[in-house]
Amino acid sequence: MDRKTFIRNGLLGSAVFLTPNMVSAADNEPYSRDIVKEFVAAGHNNLDRVKEMLANDPNLIHCRHDWGSGDFEEAIEGAGHVGNKEIANYLIESGSRLNIFALTMLGKAELVKPVLEIYPNAIHSIGPHGFTLLHYAKVGGEEAAQLYEYLQSKGLKETKVNIK
Repeated sequence: MDRKTFIRNGLLGSAVFLTPNMVSAADNEPYSRDIVKEFVAAGHNNLDRVKEMLANDPNLIHCRHDWGSGDFEEAIEGAGHVGNKEIANYLIESGSRLNIFALTMLGKAELVKPVLEIYPNAIHSIGPHGFTLLHYAKVGGEEAAQLYEYLQSKGLKETKVNIK
């Protein structure tokens, strides 16, 4: 083998070994703030966009947008605080992290009540934008009416607190 062939084969061989590492490094880059913001915003009221974005980037389901001052929000929480049960259920079925806010809006008393009995101070948990569990129960409508009454009986009166 002559020198030129040796160098060419060496460079091609190096490219084969380096390429997978370069691709996986690119795959580990954080999502842009704009993409996460768009997904979280879609989670409030645009099921078609949620489906489209998850089809392209399934891990968006776990992303949170930082609105500032500690106000973080996931798409599931956006669906929750506007009372969008269709999107909330779709996100849960797609693997979204469950949280007490969305479960309250969906009226899942059999899940929410035991958590609040074990952790009574969790009744004062604050969701995105300062919305309380009482807010989520209120926007949950008839399905969450039992939780709305339960939360009030436990002393929760505010639907929103100022977090900024």
